[in-house]
Amino acid sequence: MFNEPHLRSLPGSTPVPAAMRPLRVGMIGIGTVGGGTWAVLQRNQALIAARAGRGIEIVAVAARNLARAASVLQDAAGVELTDDPLRVATHPDVDVLVEVAGGTGPARDWVLAAIAHGKHVVTANKALLAVHGQEVFAAARQHGVAVAYEGAVAVSLPIIKALREGLTANRIDWVAGIINGTSNFILTRMREDGVGFEAALAEAQALGYAEADPAFDVDGVDAAHKATLLAANAFGMPVRFDQAHIEGIRALQALDVACAQQLGFRIKLLGIARRQQNGVELRVHPALVPAQHLLAQVDGSMNGVLVKGDASGVTMYYGAGAGAEQTASAVIADLVDVARLTPGAAPQHRVPALAFHAQQDLPVLPIADVRTAHYLRVPIAASGTPGTAPEPVQALVDITQLLHRCSVPVQSVQLHTDSTEGLHALVLTEPVRDADATSAAHALQQLPACAGAVVRLRVEALE
Repeated sequence: MFNEPHLRSLPGSTPVPAAMRPLRVGMIGIGTVGGGTWAVLQRNQALIAARAGRGIEIVAVAARNLARAASVLQDAAGVELTDDPLRVATHPDVDVLVEVAGGTGPARDWVLAAIAHGKHVVTANKALLAVHGQEVFAAARQHGVAVAYEGAVAVSLPIIKALREGLTANRIDWVAGIINGTSNFILTRMREDGVGFEAALAEAQALGYAEADPAFDVDGVDAAHKATLLAANAFGMPVRFDQAHIEGIRALQALDVACAQQLGFRIKLLGIARRQQNGVELRVHPALVPAQHLLAQVDGSMNGVLVKGDASGVTMYYGAGAGAEQTASAVIADLVDVARLTPGAAPQHRVPALAFHAQQDLPVLPIADVRTAHYLRVPIAASGTPGTAPEPVQALVDITQLLHRCSVPVQSVQLHTDSTEGLHALVLTEPVRDADATSAAHALQQLPACAGAVVRLRVEALE
């Protein structure tokens, strides 16, 4: 049972029941997300109260720059401003802490302090929960409070709620999606204009889609944080970010984007969590997706997530993956859920933070054992010893025979000619173990006809 918050009442008056008075919110961070949350709460105050059954009021805010915070809040009366986040986290007049400052160090301390003081927590901090989620959720169970985090994954998409509530009757087979808007914008620009990664990244930075240091986005870490939380909610497993396989798009070449188009595919950075008989695949990497597939149509900075349930079939969730008010929409939806909680309700009568009341100790499978189809691009030498067949054709024969010896079945093979990049063999394989595809790619590089590094990307049909 969580501690009842301190209730103020006039001398001689009857105390106001917690369920009848406004939900009092303390917020750490008043930057992009915090400012958006404040703006939406003020603009839609009556509508939100009608849905929540009570008002929702921000009563305390912690910020580094108090002058800027006061400007954002427009010097609102009744809001206490401080530069001490712990004061907000432990404030006696705060019912729920909204943590939108980010990071995994101090944020952990603030959230755990709030939980220890019997306060519910709403956060959009996917890194915090991916790294420290097990500790945070355990503390919340111990103290009987809720931790809500819809804004942490694909902000405007209610994907956490879908997994925890809407699809609760289903055995989830897999979750896969485009869950990093920055990388998706870059890949879209590379495909549409044929530009290289660096040029597309510079454009993303100029438009504000990418940070000055874009590593978390383009190296796949941000998507892995989110995929980890999706896997935990889909399968009832612990949060295991440290076991996720992570590859980004930094090394992706414009040539491969063009070759994928030639083969009828588009390249997307995917976060994938798939249940197998002996464990769970948890991986983030660029992959070829059939051009006609719904996920292939998710362009720009948008996000899209597919969920395959045994009863529901495949459902799709599409929307903005970033933005001040888009994230605020998810944060306030969590606040409304908290406002609707019956004071003193036992935790077992609430929606669990990770969808399941009891977790299963499902292992994360090593990437070497994951089976997918593969795309291989083999650069072909411009000259060589002439054979009975034209040299490029003979190269295709040699490539196909070597893959057969490596027990990698070939689905198709064709030539691609580029005026600047030369001649290449494009191979699509049948699904094989990742380790076998890796070995085959290394073997291809030893062929006399091979003129350089072999590029290998996974192919996801998502059927």
